Amino acid sequence: MIPLIVDLETEWRGGQSQALLLLKGLYERGHPAELLTARGSPLGRRARRAGIYVHEVSPAMLRLAAARRIRALLSDGRFDLLHANEAHALTAAWLAGAHRQLPFLSSRRIGFPLQRNWISRARFRALDRFVANSKDVARSLVESGFPADRIAIVNEGVEIPERVSTEQRNAARKRWGVAQGEFLFGCASAFVPEKGQRYVVEALRIVREKFPNTRVLLAGEGSCLGDVRHLAARLDLQQAVLLPGFVTDMPEFYAALDAFVFPSEFEGLGTALQAAMAYGLPVISTTRGALGEVVEDGRTAIVAEPDASSFATAMAGLMADAGLQKRLGEAGRIEVIERFSADRMVANTLAVYAELSGTAAIAPAQT
Repeated sequence: MIPLIVDLETEWRGGQSQALLLLKGLYERGHPAELLTARGSPLGRRARRAGIYVHEVSPAMLRLAAARRIRALLSDGRFDLLHANEAHALTAAWLAGAHRQLPFLSSRRIGFPLQRNWISRARFRALDRFVANSKDVARSLVESGFPADRIAIVNEGVEIPERVSTEQRNAARKRWGVAQGEFLFGCASAFVPEKGQRYVVEALRIVREKFPNTRVLLAGEGSCLGDVRHLAARLDLQQAVLLPGFVTDMPEFYAALDAFVFPSEFEGLGTALQAAMAYGLPVISTTRGALGEVVEDGRTAIVAEPDASSFATAMAGLMADAGLQKRLGEAGRIEVIERFSADRMVANTLAVYAELSGTAAIAPAQT
């Protein structure tokens, strides 16, 4: 099977991470998928380094340029299906008439209602499947009028890392300037209003009244990064709040942490949260959006509301209980291995591909 995967996003977000994991997983299973992306995109660069065949189009007039390239790529008939990984790719593939030539599916990772203008309705009618990353997202599609029998649920997944060694942990903490005896919370997420990093900074001021050696490492970039930096300065927390921007070495990021916090007000599934759990970190998370499908209060996480008071209480409670830290970390890692691994995501995506293309059945991962 040869899928054409299209992703026109010019930034690196969770969806692009999933696309790369899918492409690599397909190659490992003997399905030489190809990628169409914007020239110079982070996904394109990383995919090429991984040995994936990458087609590029100019970022100028991106969707129209991509539509022309899709028509050209489909003309020789070598692809078995087209998978649009995000909304711009969906539009470009629809403009190219991909749905008239081969099975056509698109990923959906947000629980916002579908747009109802005529162009959007036409695009959605053209799809053979929406691939929702969670039950919550699937429910939003149905509530928007998309047929339930044309929705497949494939949870996003993460790679399962080896246990962090003492040497790796010490090197990572040295890299971030974290001293022995300091407790480091961390979060990796885009700095946009709904991600809620401000709640963690405000909570930190409360927590440090009892635990003055507490710090937070907030990785990512976005429109709210300056606001969060100003908030930390206003609360006199410049030294306690680390804001490195976009972090490329995520294993080093997770290795440095004592716990992970995820104060999101709205989330599709939260691969950064899954990754933290895979590393065996105890986590504090909201259950907004689809996060309630990932964490269970008291078993795999501490659940908090997206506000400073709730997160401060949860953070202080976790710091005071070493046994709880270990128990949550172990349970969270097992949960990700059993339900949210990249291998499981690839296997379940392949099962959808097989159904649509009429190829030999490929069994989905067991749930």
